Amino acid sequence: MKTLKSFIKYYAPYKFPLFMDLFCACVISVIDISFPLILNLCTHHIFVHSSIKSILPYMFIGLFILYVIRALCKYYVSCQGHIMGAKMERDMRKDLFEQYQKLSFRYYDENNTGIMMSRITTDLFDISEFAHHGPENLFISFLKITGSFVILLWIYWPLALILLTVTIGMGVFSFSYNKKMRKTFDDNRKKIGHVNAAVQDSLSGIRVVQSFTNEEIELEKFKEANEKFLDSKRNNYKAMGTFQAGNNFFQGMLYTCVLVFGGIFILYGNFNVINLATFALYIGIFISPIEVLVELTEMFQKGISGFRRFEEIVSLIPDIQDEKDAIELKDVKGDIEFSHVSFQYNKDETILEDVCLSIPSGKKLALVGPSGSGKSTLCSLIPRFYDVNKGSIQIDGVDIRNYTLKSLRQAIGLVQQDVYLFTGTIAENIAYGNEMASFEEIVEAAKLANIHDFIMSLPEGYQTFVGERGTRLSGGQKQRISIARVFLKNPKILILDEATSALDNESERIIQKSLDHLSKGRTCITIAHRLSTIQNADEILVVDQEGIKEKGNHEELLKKNGIYAKYYRLQFEKSI
Repeated sequence: MKTLKSFIKYYAPYKFPLFMDLFCACVISVIDISFPLILNLCTHHIFVHSSIKSILPYMFIGLFILYVIRALCKYYVSCQGHIMGAKMERDMRKDLFEQYQKLSFRYYDENNTGIMMSRITTDLFDISEFAHHGPENLFISFLKITGSFVILLWIYWPLALILLTVTIGMGVFSFSYNKKMRKTFDDNRKKIGHVNAAVQDSLSGIRVVQSFTNEEIELEKFKEANEKFLDSKRNNYKAMGTFQAGNNFFQGMLYTCVLVFGGIFILYGNFNVINLATFALYIGIFISPIEVLVELTEMFQKGISGFRRFEEIVSLIPDIQDEKDAIELKDVKGDIEFSHVSFQYNKDETILEDVCLSIPSGKKLALVGPSGSGKSTLCSLIPRFYDVNKGSIQIDGVDIRNYTLKSLRQAIGLVQQDVYLFTGTIAENIAYGNEMASFEEIVEAAKLANIHDFIMSLPEGYQTFVGERGTRLSGGQKQRISIARVFLKNPKILILDEATSALDNESERIIQKSLDHLSKGRTCITIAHRLSTIQNADEILVVDQEGIKEKGNHEELLKKNGIYAKYYRLQFEKSI
């Protein structure tokens, strides 16, 4: 019931089209129910009357008008009803996408993108179909079954009661099979999600797959997910087959009862052949909505199982969100203070423990150390991609949890090693740093990032399409576009997460020049493996899994002849 209540609220903006849909469905049902009754009356009274010739034209006009009205109502139900369902699907997809945007990095660390895609596409299509057809079919079926039964009672109640007994048996059978069908539909949803996950994973890494000639391995992984989905569908169709076969048997029993008991009542009672024919016609009307209800049961199970998966996500409370009294971060100076900060991704793995660190406004701090020592994690805590487990992080003297997420993240610029470019043009990707920026501002940001000349050398300039994830550009070109984004954003705090580690020496020199320009007048935190990029830092921290091991500027750390000096000598020897 809770799930149904959540589902019904999506009808709220569409009360009028829903009312009109049900009204039109009611008109269609009344007209369908009326025809056998009209035929019965004609057979008993009009067709035996001497003035039939003068009545027939009026009968034609009346029925013509009736079926024009039915056709118009059918159009509304088929067209506007489906549009209403599509709008509800749009609203749900919007809510789900908004929720995906709110969820923290922790959620994405634990969940597969392909399964998330399945929830926003396949699941919601089935929900849309049920949203439209559910109320309409239920209403039509109720009217037709009730109306037909009332008329059958009026024509000859003993036979009508026999048909009611068979219908009750059908209802008990259908209800008992509902649970089994629901389980199979839920399993279908999970299995198609795994298929989508396998496809998404393989296609996203297609360059790696082909470079290692591992197409057969990926095919085996896909085949496994695909076969499991087939097994799930097989179980689903077995349940559906039993369900539909059972209902089909009961439908046949309705016709059988009409013929057998109708014959007995004609033989021994006051039942006549005309009434038997009318009963047979009404059985068609009576069975039609029952068939619709059978299909609706399948649609209901698909829709509700999909909506449950939808509800699982939208009901999640994001673990990182604004406090009730959160304030805007304005006039940013850029002072950052770590006070006894501890962090762990899970209970068994502590990444940072009791970290105390002060970064004054406008200073440049560099972090050096082996992979897995928590450098990137430390930086991810500042924009609250994750929240600390203990201690606090302050910007300009205020705990970052007291700032709104939007204003906090607007004050921070992030340049990463793995650059993500969106499908679109170069101009659109640079403008991602500030969607309100003018073209002149985009060009200026590109110049500051040393990428303008390259862009202008392209046939389409700033309107050049970059391809999916920027596959048409080199690593250095993508990196400079990402730097141009940050210039356009113009944040007071800058985080450089191994921004040049994957580049060749020439690209590194060009980009390092851009980064030096970018970091002027900003509080800057740099994570680096190449020590040549951080020699001008105001302070360098050498960290490992146990915490901060050394602290000082480049010259001071070389004089200590410790871990940093060792790293420096190793890199210098390699460069020679």
